[in-house]
Amino acid sequence: MSVKPTTAMVLAAGLGVRMRPLTDRMPKPLVSVAGQPLLDHVLDKLAAAGVHKAVVNVHYLGDQIIDHVASRKQPQVVISDERGTLLGTGGGVVKALPQLGDAPFFHLNADTMWIDGVRPNLTRLAETFDPARMDILLLLAPTAASIGYAGSGDYAMTSDGALRKRKENQVVPFVYAGVAVMSPAIFAGAPQGEFSLTKLFDAANERERLFGLRLDGTWMHVGTPEAVGAAEEAFLASVA
Repeated sequence: MSVKPTTAMVLAAGLGVRMRPLTDRMPKPLVSVAGQPLLDHVLDKLAAAGVHKAVVNVHYLGDQIIDHVASRKQPQVVISDERGTLLGTGGGVVKALPQLGDAPFFHLNADTMWIDGVRPNLTRLAETFDPARMDILLLLAPTAASIGYAGSGDYAMTSDGALRKRKENQVVPFVYAGVAVMSPAIFAGAPQGEFSLTKLFDAANERERLFGLRLDGTWMHVGTPEAVGAAEEAFLASVA
């Protein structure tokens, strides 16, 4: 039985080091692509998917993000303030759990960007997530068809969506697109303070409860200033 998440965690606390000089005076989630900040691309997709509440964590130049989202109505944005202490991708979620509720929620990096195919990928993720079999369902982009990505991938995927993590010196066909559905139960017993979500991905993988869904459309890895232009070109071509 699938569940339809109505809350989301949006990670917006990163330092954006590789995006300098664009991030010297601006947090990466507010860098504009195709006339709109990366964060707004994400929040608009969440609103379209029926998400009522998005928890956005902030750290680097966080006041700019707080000001930016202040007037947004859909989804309602709740700030998780990490300006005092950076908690990492895992610790940031642990801090926000009381706002996210007991049901599975969407989890997105604020700087992820993709063009949907025939059906919205957030809808497909929600329909595919099966809490009986899965703790985490990752949206995975084919490395060969992604824009701005030149790495070796993150996972191989079996026909039923189960994931196999890339081994050292191995090349695998899928990269994590920065979008997931996850059960809050996986954070029971999670460490306090700063830690990476990768730990929980690996633990779910060992329990055989980490699954993937192939992204329908095009994923854009907007990691550097040079990547912004390529992402804009692809995005504008898709809406022309």
